[in-house]
Amino acid sequence: MRLPCRKFLYLAVGIAALVDASYSAWAHTYPSRPVTMVVTFPAGSGSDILARILGPSLSEFLGQQVIIEDVGGAGGVTAVYRVARAAPDGYQFVLGGTDTFA
Repeated sequence: MRLPCRKFLYLAVGIAALVDASYSAWAHTYPSRPVTMVVTFPAGSGSDILARILGPSLSEFLGQQVIIEDVGGAGGVTAVYRVARAAPDGYQFVLGGTDTFA
């Protein structure tokens, strides 16, 4: 049995759409556990205050708890290295200034 070119293309596009739909359905399960916001300066700093203001809104948006951890030292580099060495699953992120990433 031989498929005409047009039917083959329809079939290929349909399969690609089905595969894409299954991947996007899997992506909606993030986050399935609490996420950690690592602040680059100690408690009481401007970055910490901003994190405490943004935390509840972000928690409501994500549907999971947002844990705020203040990791001070070395001008914020300590916190950035900690997140860089964490598992690349998206459950830790940095709240810092441009001076930390420059």
